[in-house]
Amino acid sequence: MSVSKFLAVDLGAESGRAFVGVLNDRNIHLEEIHRFPNIPIVVSGHLHWDAVALFKEIKKSLRLAVQKGHEDIESLGIDTWGVDFGLVKREDGAVDSPFTYRDSRTNGMMEKVFERISGEEIYARTGIQLMQINSLYQLYSVKQQSGGRVDGFDKLLFMPDLMNYFLTGNKFSEYTIASTSQMLSASSKEWDKEIFSKLDLPIDIMAQVVQPGTVIGTPLPSIMKESGMKRRINVVAVGSHDTASAIAAVPAIEGHWAYLSSGTWSLIGIEAEQPIINELSRSSNFTNEGGVGGKITFLQNIMGLWLLQEVRRSWEKKGDQYSYDELAAMARDTKEFKCLVNPSDNSFLNPPNMQVAIVDFCKKTNQPCPETKGEIVRCIFESLAFSYRSALKKIRQITSRPVEKLHIVGGGCQNEMLNQFTADSTDIPVVAGPVEATALGNILVQAMSSGKVNSLEEGRKIGGKSFPLKKYFPQQSEKWGEVYERIPFSF
Repeated sequence: MSVSKFLAVDLGAESGRAFVGVLNDRNIHLEEIHRFPNIPIVVSGHLHWDAVALFKEIKKSLRLAVQKGHEDIESLGIDTWGVDFGLVKREDGAVDSPFTYRDSRTNGMMEKVFERISGEEIYARTGIQLMQINSLYQLYSVKQQSGGRVDGFDKLLFMPDLMNYFLTGNKFSEYTIASTSQMLSASSKEWDKEIFSKLDLPIDIMAQVVQPGTVIGTPLPSIMKESGMKRRINVVAVGSHDTASAIAAVPAIEGHWAYLSSGTWSLIGIEAEQPIINELSRSSNFTNEGGVGGKITFLQNIMGLWLLQEVRRSWEKKGDQYSYDELAAMARDTKEFKCLVNPSDNSFLNPPNMQVAIVDFCKKTNQPCPETKGEIVRCIFESLAFSYRSALKKIRQITSRPVEKLHIVGGGCQNEMLNQFTADSTDIPVVAGPVEATALGNILVQAMSSGKVNSLEEGRKIGGKSFPLKKYFPQQSEKWGEVYERIPFSF
């Protein structure tokens, strides 16, 4: 039996993980090698990612893989969240500390951009949901804050591209991560010259776009020596946007299905062969991001378990520590449908206190306010489930396609209460798993790049057989439907 090994590094907004994927003829096994926090830092009043610290953890992951007997890995792939980037200076190759998408520097930038090119035209050209966190508005803020010019930079590299540059010295932009920027043409899959021209932004700082599965180089000799690796490996541009990697691992082949990548963000949508760009998709806040295997991931970005993570973090600061299972148990004992929020309301993007933001939203919409921790948690879960119902309803309207099953992947698929609420709210079966879908999809693309897996469909079949899946069926869909019709705001 032939065995191949691949190293996947999955960088999330809260933490990073490294897995070795061991692939044989019909099965894939994930071994966790390393897990580490990803903690933003405040510099001069602005929120940044600590790119150097993240790169140190990637090198440590390589070293740990060798120490744990995996010196025979064939390649390495890195995926991260979307939109954020570092700017490589032309003079010395140094990198400005990347800002986080939650930093306030993009406040008001959409309006400034729309003075030169309309939001309708930007959407028509890119197919990407208009959000102030997008790279386009981040780059325009650099221009605004530097006296109207973006000089002195050689290349703009998104977070996974930046890590790949640190590893190999080569500068490329992988297609799926580039597509999140709102600067890539949906039709040509290249940088949109018209947008750069109208905003007087230098298109030459954008790196060459490469497709998932492209080998972009090998680790620098110093990194090989530091890690203790004896054989040279390939660095592969996988589905470098973590959503693209997660969707590549969805264990579905046939039928009319949708996916939900559940974590800090909830990404819910369908796979499409071509971008779906029209007035209804724009007004419904749907986005057309690049996927693996030439697919388009047509989806809606919903602020997901971020709301729960933030209230949990604020309680921990006060000395009240709860596991996610304990929080779910607290929610189970509270009154259903007492109050609801729109998780994607801008007030929840980065509030000083998430619990206060939730209470304020309830006051603003004339609802009873949550008074206990359990009521806060239940409000978040029920609100997310209703937002998924709304998104699937819009998908059916926009595409005229049925949706008969929802696959939930990622860390959020372990939340049994939310999974059941989602089945009840959407009135379709839910299939939960795999948990580490992003790392799995990352590894499947590496396996496809090496020729060990022949297609995305084959990889999905292997993944579906290799990891446990749990099914949830609607139990109270009529009650959820009645409540949905009475919600005093729109999603």
